[in-house]
Amino acid sequence: MNIIKSKDYRPKNAWDSQLISNMNGITVKLHWTDKPYIWHVNDGEEVFAVLDGKVEMFYKQNGKEKSTILESGDIFYATLGTEHYAHPIGEARILVIEKEGSI
Repeated sequence: MNIIKSKDYRPKNAWDSQLISNMNGITVKLHWTDKPYIWHVNDGEEVFAVLDGKVEMFYKQNGKEKSTILESGDIFYATLGTEHYAHPIGEARILVIEKEGSI
């Protein structure tokens, strides 16, 4: 058993993470960031849940770039092949559930 106070998590570098669990190759990680990520496509599905802060999520749909603002409690689900990147608005803490080894 483990209790994690996500608001207390602040590593040295943006997008560093704390592994919470690896469930048969599916990882659950707590991330902290104050800097944008890069455009990428995961090699599996991804669940991206904002725990604290705000994140502008950019994604491509039918070849067009779109974005949405995610606030605390909001979830972005990236299906296989969804090109996307996250741009925090200030500091943000995010729970990411994805295939082990995904970027």
